[in-house]
Amino acid sequence: MFSLSETFKYTLLRNKQYFQFIGGVLFMEAQRPLDALNNSRGKRVIIELKNGKQFVGILKAFDIHINTVLEEVEEHTNGELKRKIGKAFIRGDTIVLISPA
Repeated sequence: MFSLSETFKYTLLRNKQYFQFIGGVLFMEAQRPLDALNNSRGKRVIIELKNGKQFVGILKAFDIHINTVLEEVEEHTNGELKRKIGKAFIRGDTIVLISPA
């Protein structure tokens, strides 16, 4: 028989989910950050870089360093389309933001 805390830990480990108590209320975060990014595979995303450039494209792959591969890439500067690139590899340490497009 599990105590409440043991059951909670077992559920946490089994489902690989995050929980947070705020003001006595239990909130469950749906995913870990890389899980959320994985759900965006095959979908259009916006990637903003440290230099202010934005790339919009279909997320094909990423790794633990957030190096990403996009297809059908468009480069945007100041909100305007600058050029169409096709396929691009973006180094993870240059990325500030990844968002659904």
